Amino acid sequence: MRVASFNVNGIRAAQRRGFEEWLAGRGCDVVALQEVRCPAPMLPEGVFGDYHLAYDQGTINGRNGVAVLTRERPAAVRAWGSGVLVRASGETHLEEEGHDLAWPLSRDLRRFAAEGRYVEVDLADAPVTIASLYLPKGGLPAELQVPGRMRGEPDGGAKYDRKMRFLAGFARHLTAARRASASRGREYLVVGDFNVAHTRQDLKNWRTNGRSEGFLPEEREWFSSILSPRSLVDVVRHVHPDEDGPYSWWSWMGQSFAKNVGWRIDYHLASPRLARTATSAVVDREASYEERLSDHAPVVVDYAFPACPPPPGGCAGGG
Repeated sequence: MRVASFNVNGIRAAQRRGFEEWLAGRGCDVVALQEVRCPAPMLPEGVFGDYHLAYDQGTINGRNGVAVLTRERPAAVRAWGSGVLVRASGETHLEEEGHDLAWPLSRDLRRFAAEGRYVEVDLADAPVTIASLYLPKGGLPAELQVPGRMRGEPDGGAKYDRKMRFLAGFARHLTAARRASASRGREYLVVGDFNVAHTRQDLKNWRTNGRSEGFLPEEREWFSSILSPRSLVDVVRHVHPDEDGPYSWWSWMGQSFAKNVGWRIDYHLASPRLARTATSAVVDREASYEERLSDHAPVVVDYAFPACPPPPGGCAGGG
């Protein structure tokens, strides 16, 4: 089972740069997308090939949007918003379906429910639940904001506070989602753009970024708190324990890409049994700046995980 996570930074822009060719040639069974950033009626025709689509576009025009592409129509689809847009392979229309979580969304996450940041599917051809996540980028706490030394205007820590509320709520959500998957006889895998570099191995210039959003001590501590051998495992780090990177994001500016001055902020976090089956974990970093599809690169993992019988038998515990 080959699973990819890819922040496309706008599907229409990614299509112009060659997304369809990458998708057609990569042989993925599941592809999770973030920052699709496109109203459903304006999704480019044919951009997802023969895949089934589950898409939470959110309600903020031109921002966010998460999707999961699968070979078989999912056995179930769930998101935080009021409905998910689902399209079967080969169909041109999208249908809106309501899918509720099996547990109440935490108070900290309710304000994010309509933003298109989380969607999960139960695979029809394997006993796995896979979620696509786009976590807020955040900002600096008020005490670290210095006018003239920031790209934007100081906001008194508003973006930082917002991200920290999301992190608090999402930690609880991960526990609930993992346990709910287990109750259905399924493994759990959440992939996507977490906007946090966990350790010094996860960004090139860690010495100069200790006071930067995405590498703040409290963000890194939060990331440590959601990982353990009994809950969720960072699959890429499990496969590459001693490697710097592999990085998955580089600024469009300057020579960051050419010199591989990147950040690893796109992850596969899997339940332990699934994580142990990972046989390969790579980042599809393009050969040159001109060939880039996005400011992120796809993170692709192969899992030697047994598939269940195809429908109509379905997966035990699925649905």
